[in-house]
Amino acid sequence: MPSIAKPIVTHPSLEKNALGLNLRAYEGAMSTLCAGCGHDSVTAAIVKASWKLAIKPHEMAKFSGIGCSSKTPTYFVSGAHGFNSAHGRMPAIATGSGAANRSLISIGISGDGDSLSIGLGQLAHAIRRNLNMVYIIENNGVYGLTKGQFSASADVGSKSKKGETNRVSPIDPVILALSLGATFVARSFSGEKEQLVPIIEAAFKHKGLALIDVISPCVTFNDHEGSTKSYAYTRKHDYHVTDSDVVFPVDELVASIGRKGQTAVTMHDGSVVYFTRTPEGYDPRNRATVFAYLEKHQNEGTVPTGILYIEEDAPDMHEVMGTTDTPLSELPYSLLCPGSAALEKLQEEFR
Repeated sequence: MPSIAKPIVTHPSLEKNALGLNLRAYEGAMSTLCAGCGHDSVTAAIVKASWKLAIKPHEMAKFSGIGCSSKTPTYFVSGAHGFNSAHGRMPAIATGSGAANRSLISIGISGDGDSLSIGLGQLAHAIRRNLNMVYIIENNGVYGLTKGQFSASADVGSKSKKGETNRVSPIDPVILALSLGATFVARSFSGEKEQLVPIIEAAFKHKGLALIDVISPCVTFNDHEGSTKSYAYTRKHDYHVTDSDVVFPVDELVASIGRKGQTAVTMHDGSVVYFTRTPEGYDPRNRATVFAYLEKHQNEGTVPTGILYIEEDAPDMHEVMGTTDTPLSELPYSLLCPGSAALEKLQEEFR
């Protein structure tokens, strides 16, 4: 079997950041996602943002759950700490890590299924606690690992690879985050790197939970009509022995969202999504006007992108809980476990 490992040697002409590291130092393993997958563009944007901010790789902690999106942390900053958790449980693991070591820079990668279905309650409480982390949802409206069923973000009227029509109202992660009191809410498109990179940079700098909803098209389950090698066709015409699929290389969708007007992006299945940037004069600090703006554009069928809402002075989880400035992981055992006398004194306050 041929190796697909990246070469260790890098070209000496590669530009270096403030730490003396080039971009390759922020990459990870070779991607095994489908050719043209939007998730790989998100990976490239994270790599670029991390490099530009000169984040020390060993000071980053990356988390994921289950799904195509949850493979993404493997593909960036190989020198970081990492934890691939159970389906929908990434926020709980990130909360524990953040509570134990507040000095780490935390980033969680999730999907619309991982966060808006089984992990919806976990996401809600991470937002509510204002956990200090970047939380990226790679949103494509389908369950890619299990052959393209509708996810909780699928729009009404959208059709699956098998031709079924979704009739259930979607959960919009941006609207959800705003309603739960999120302090940083953004949306972008995986094919618009010029916009996505600075959004991720801003999210890393934000104090509290920074949620970024990235529309990331699924090349496999939006590219199904007429294929005689598709999963649906194979299941219908061949004797079922094992589940298998054929994934054809597809060009990645790339578009530039103009600062005025909107951009129409044709997906692999022929459907069109209209993206628009927030206009000049847009106030991202007024939650009520942001709600009204998003609702207006949602009714018009367009997807607003950019940093949609930001609250810079809200206390994060550590400030709310009154935790020590020193990371718990750095405290001596005598302080973490002061003994029965200290526990008895504490309990007296509740008697």
